[in-house]
Amino acid sequence: MKTTMRLLVAVLTVAFATASTAQEQFSKIVGNAPIKPVQQSATLQVPYITWGGDVATFLANGGLETKANSSYAKHGLKIKLTGGDDFVAQVRDYVGGKTPFLRGTFRMLGQASEVIGSDPRTKPVVILQLSFSGGDHIVARDGLKTLNDLKRTGKKVRVACQQGGPHVGLLYDALSAAQLTQNDIEVVFVKDLTGPDGAADAFRKDKTIDACCVITPDMIGLTGGLDSAGTGAEGTVEGAHVLVSTQSMSRSIADVYAVRSDWYKANKATVEKFVAGYLSAAEQVVKLRDDFEKTQRLSNDYRSLLTTSQQIFGKEVLPTLEVDAHGLLLDCRFIRLPGQIAFFEQKGNLSGFDPKLTAALDLATSWGYARTRNGFDPSGLDYKKIATLAGVEYKKPTAVIEGEGLDMFPDDVLDDKTIVSFTIAFEPNQTTFSADRYGAEFNRALQSASTFGGAAVVIRGHADPTRTLRNLLQAGMFKGTISRTGQRGKYQYFLKTGRGSEKLDVNNIDKLITLIDSGAFEGGKESPLQTMQAALNLSMRRAESVREAVVSYAKSKDINVNLAQLAPIGAGISEPVISKPSTIAEAKQNMRVEFRIVKVDPETLNESDFDF
Repeated sequence: MKTTMRLLVAVLTVAFATASTAQEQFSKIVGNAPIKPVQQSATLQVPYITWGGDVATFLANGGLETKANSSYAKHGLKIKLTGGDDFVAQVRDYVGGKTPFLRGTFRMLGQASEVIGSDPRTKPVVILQLSFSGGDHIVARDGLKTLNDLKRTGKKVRVACQQGGPHVGLLYDALSAAQLTQNDIEVVFVKDLTGPDGAADAFRKDKTIDACCVITPDMIGLTGGLDSAGTGAEGTVEGAHVLVSTQSMSRSIADVYAVRSDWYKANKATVEKFVAGYLSAAEQVVKLRDDFEKTQRLSNDYRSLLTTSQQIFGKEVLPTLEVDAHGLLLDCRFIRLPGQIAFFEQKGNLSGFDPKLTAALDLATSWGYARTRNGFDPSGLDYKKIATLAGVEYKKPTAVIEGEGLDMFPDDVLDDKTIVSFTIAFEPNQTTFSADRYGAEFNRALQSASTFGGAAVVIRGHADPTRTLRNLLQAGMFKGTISRTGQRGKYQYFLKTGRGSEKLDVNNIDKLITLIDSGAFEGGKESPLQTMQAALNLSMRRAESVREAVVSYAKSKDINVNLAQLAPIGAGISEPVISKPSTIAEAKQNMRVEFRIVKVDPETLNESDFDF
């Protein structure tokens, strides 16, 4: 992870307290903003924000003002790029007619939806998705290990987050992944994304804040790095670690451009040129970035682009070219032309326009930013025409990406890599799974795979240890190596050793597995080693069958799925919920499959694997 800056700042220009749990309607945040016609001018005013996706806009335009031979100049466009980190000011300019453009994340548009979408003139038409983020994080204190831990009994978990900014959507997705809501936690809203009034500073100063939503530099400052934990040294916070990151939750934050509906209807050809120019530039940026990653040599063209970005964003944001400016682009997942088609046109894309719109409006209304649901429209652009204008190959993305799944999670590291998990239970020896019965769980798994595009979905099968345990104890008593005292329901077992005997804890599954693996209890009527292996085989068949059922369900519903993300693993009897069940009901709790969303080595799953 590079030291990069995602300053997608939605600075609110009204007076917020440094930290508050109060929720503001976006209309009150914006204040009086009368709708006016878009001002007629030969030069288009287009906002940008401090994010890697906007670097392609700089390249397309040749800088803040359109330069000769730039992509936009060749299309006959004349554009003046203006800072848009103050999203509230953007909204005022948009409804006031100073510009027909809005630049933000999909969720930020959702938070402003009542203001910008209630009048047909200003109803947003989303014309372009620039990227998905890989540079935003939720950092937590030592007691929180997975997203499931965000809900606890007693005092609620307190999470610091910028009011009205991009991390509201990140937090919403994180809660949704664990099937939680805003009511399950206490959100501590802060004024700014970073700095003295940001979430990271609040986390440092207030030990009652359990987690915070931050950009990469703040994350590194708190934890020491993406896979590190703070020690308290060099400004880090002891025990602070990344709970979830858009490195894994790679389709959570979608950056977009939208335009006013009234202007779009009169200027569709201009929109086509704007989108085409951006997509052409994005191809160049990705090539320059990737060439530098491979060669570690800064070409003249890439140096010039990074220097332009540094000049526009400021040296305080991007102090260096090779680390900070380049790192900003590494955190940016450009979706390019295939991504546009997938986002706007593929109905089975769970991270596409319609699902993102639904989630954005759900957030806006449930969190109090809007009182009514006011949606947006997709552009409906002809992407074959756009491809021709952009000079890029038209390639329709694949709905199902083939792959055998990943098998790289040894038991001793799986817990450390788990982001969130949930479980479904089965009947004894069950290896077939009906979508009618398990459709909700399959939907959740597929939604998780879509949102967590940079993670793997480990489908981990488990088996009940009762029969294996019984065979071990019976074999041991037959051989005289295990003795038993007490009465039914209160038995105690003792294991003979070279020094006499010791009490055998039948709830210590690791110890029992070690005894079985030794082979010392073979030769009786039923082999505990064979029974344990049969349980392992059953758990693997269970996991593989669930994977097949999920894939079949996805295909039947025309839902996009990347098969390489789905990793079936058999755990056998090694992780029972109840080590020694006393009833069939308790035994059934062990007959289960876990879905675990698991962080993976970023070199194992490539960015291109998930752009569909």
